[in-house]
Amino acid sequence: QTGSCSPQGSRKNRQLKTTIPKVFFVIGPAGSGKSSVSRLIAQRFGAAYIDKDTATIRFTELLLKLNNSDPNERDNNEFYQSIIMPLEYASILDLTRDNLQAGNSVVLDAPFGKYFPDAGYLAKIRAAHQWPEAELIVVHVRLSGDALRRRLLDRGYPRDEWKLANWETFWSGAQANSCHWTGARHIDFDNSAGAADITAFAAAIADGDL
Repeated sequence: QTGSCSPQGSRKNRQLKTTIPKVFFVIGPAGSGKSSVSRLIAQRFGAAYIDKDTATIRFTELLLKLNNSDPNERDNNEFYQSIIMPLEYASILDLTRDNLQAGNSVVLDAPFGKYFPDAGYLAKIRAAHQWPEAELIVVHVRLSGDALRRRLLDRGYPRDEWKLANWETFWSGAQANSCHWTGARHIDFDNSAGAADITAFAAAIADGDL
């Protein structure tokens, strides 16, 4: 019968709407496999996937060029760090709010490294971007320095040139920059293998009754 909606489908939709959505912050150094892990989590939990580069890279590169800056140099670019990067994060955090308001869980694929020292960062962004209630999960993507360096070499991104040319500085900084955020559950994701495996991570989530 056209135009009808089954009672079973209606009940299912109501049940879905009562579930508190989740926000997964997938963090780790460049080349650690955040994007692969993020996509796996999004598929496993039926969440919206928001990648900072996909959402902002066209505007970021244009703004850097207009400022006579190298579009591939960001780690040591004051204009990028102080002006552009805050706009990038504000954009993806607003997109997160829009999805949460629609009842969708979200996976955020972005480094967030500059904000790690601020223990109250999550509370601040929830208030500033007017997020509704959500469960926050910080996913730490881990792998060895040797494995990370090989991945950076293999992918050959121009923006990784500084990291590889100054490897000891980059790697020591990445290790020292630990995440101090409160107000969320923190889970490690071992990505040392050749391909990311969601099995152990999903089990850890299930153990927490999330």
